[in-house]
Amino acid sequence: MSEYNKAKISKLVLKGESSKGTKRKHKKDKKDKEAKRALVVDTDAVKHGGWWQVAKTSDITGSIALQFGKQAYVKALDNGLFTLGAPHNEGDPPDPEEIFSAVLINEQKVAFKSGYGKYLKVEKDGMITGRSDAVSALEQFEPVFEQGKTALLAANGCFVSVDPEDDALVAIKKKVGSDEVCTIRSCAGREDISSKELPVEESGDLDQVELNYVKKFQKFQDKKIRVSKEDKLTLKKAKEDGALHEALLDRRSKMKADRYCK
Repeated sequence: MSEYNKAKISKLVLKGESSKGTKRKHKKDKKDKEAKRALVVDTDAVKHGGWWQVAKTSDITGSIALQFGKQAYVKALDNGLFTLGAPHNEGDPPDPEEIFSAVLINEQKVAFKSGYGKYLKVEKDGMITGRSDAVSALEQFEPVFEQGKTALLAANGCFVSVDPEDDALVAIKKKVGSDEVCTIRSCAGREDISSKELPVEESGDLDQVELNYVKKFQKFQDKKIRVSKEDKLTLKKAKEDGALHEALLDRRSKMKADRYCK
């Protein structure tokens, strides 16, 4: 074999280039990635034993609880009536008597069955009872979601509430007041939002989030941080409406703290 054939064949290396092969870039380690992101935790669900707040009718299926007031749920009685149960400690889930089975009728209406196997129904006098074996128009309820609040419209055109006099479940008011506002909670499986990742700037409460973004985008000659002193209620509403970044930008523009503001 000739010396030529014995020579090691190698890649042509141009002047100024390294003869060493280029290493392939590997994906960042999962731990490093997680370290740069903040985990989203549903603190409200944690406070209610893992029962999360429903925000659309299509999610009202399976086991649900009807909350009125703080940590208190509608409770089924063995006589077919309902009352408001005693308030729970933070972190406790609803009791078995406070858990109902929800049946999705259509895109707008649902029916509820108590643990005694009977459907909830609105009576002529506005009383809500649980003695029906089947679902008719009177056993159907329409959840109404507006501005982060929830109310249940019964078949008689009135909204469900807890009577302040005897804690009975009724539907007697045509308009929604504070007594008619409720929270529908579910323990059904859903997308695990605790594994969703958010930018580090969005970790913490709204005060911290705003400060984080001011630090990121501020451009002051004196290097002093300026944060808007306006009420945070507008930020809270903007977050619920999915417009948090626009609201933060508007607040920074008023402080002239954003390099991207006009």
